[in-house]
Amino acid sequence: MPPTEPPPLVLAFAASDPSNGAGIGADILTLASMGCHPLVVITAVTVQDTIGVEGMRAIDSDWVADQARALLEDMTIDAFKIGVLGSVENITAIAEIVADYPDVPLVLDPVLASGRGDELASDEMTHALRELLLPQTSIITPNSLEARRLAESDEDDDEPSLAACAARLIEWGAETVLITGTHDATKDVVNTLYNRSGVVRSDTWPRLAGSYHGSGCTLASAIAAMLANGLALPDAVREAQAFTWQTLDKAYRPGMGQALPDRMFWARGDADVPLDDEGEARVARKRADARSGH
Repeated sequence: MPPTEPPPLVLAFAASDPSNGAGIGADILTLASMGCHPLVVITAVTVQDTIGVEGMRAIDSDWVADQARALLEDMTIDAFKIGVLGSVENITAIAEIVADYPDVPLVLDPVLASGRGDELASDEMTHALRELLLPQTSIITPNSLEARRLAESDEDDDEPSLAACAARLIEWGAETVLITGTHDATKDVVNTLYNRSGVVRSDTWPRLAGSYHGSGCTLASAIAAMLANGLALPDAVREAQAFTWQTLDKAYRPGMGQALPDRMFWARGDADVPLDDEGEARVARKRADARSGH
């Protein structure tokens, strides 16, 4: 019997989260749920729960590089996903590694703070991310707060618009920018994808009550999974949003803090999500394939 063809392989760089609500645990759950095999490189170890982050210790950058090189020398990667990085040294090491794979899509989730506001990236790290990783990024997925912090300039007299932030990030090297509207005071959540020509697509989702631990990790990993599965980037972004919305709609609250997205919602009954007919058909096929083991 010939060997079974492996599923798409996605290499995620991220910090640990003991709750598995965010960080590398969220990446693993999301990638596996969307039909990929997750490969992981731990960049930092955290002390956190569903309430907030109490501490973080970066992994030595040589260890980060060694983890990644061992995997990349053994397997062919279909996409990279980058989350919490831990240190400037780790950013430098990862930038050097991904530079050797320019044809592999890279999804950058710029996690600058926890949902409670705990700082996860210094100004030096933010600068290194802009200088070293942004020019190699296929898509970066900031919320509105992260977009403004990443795109801030000494020349700004007033707060720039989100469209101006996206244009600046693209000017600095990102191919596309998806700015999420979860932090905006709007009835619905509006997520907008930009490229050098302007708005590529804008998607509106019903705003769900409550707050969620790891929603950004889920969205970025879902985009990486869809790119690894061969979807064009605008379609990957739409499918990833649909998946993420469902995980939040089916979220559960195991602790005293934020709810956790249910990345395995499809295994626990039918989901109800506002999709167009084509999107519903694709999600239905994915659920059916997952249940049947294909």
